[in-house]
Amino acid sequence: MTTANTSETENECPAEGLLKLLSGKWKPQIFLLAVNGPLRFNGLLRELKGANKQSVATALRELEDFGILDKKVVRLKPLHIEYHLSEKGASLVPVFKQLEIFSRV
Repeated sequence: MTTANTSETENECPAEGLLKLLSGKWKPQIFLLAVNGPLRFNGLLRELKGANKQSVATALRELEDFGILDKKVVRLKPLHIEYHLSEKGASLVPVFKQLEIFSRV
């Protein structure tokens, strides 16, 4: 008996990785808000009804680790951190716009 010698990654749908990347609590909402401009942590807590600090911090860290968001320390008083869509994150915007158009049909 022979078995196919294919790895798991060869059998994965290419979109599956992207969907896993943006799945999870608050990540889709944070991505959507980042499309409109820079984000600050406390602003996110106000925008995301029902969110807590830990879940938002985890989502931001994961989006940053995946290269979707860039973190920038703004050295003005008061010192604060802003999150912006990275080049990689901005490249996903047309994909989601097409999905939005498709979902209306």
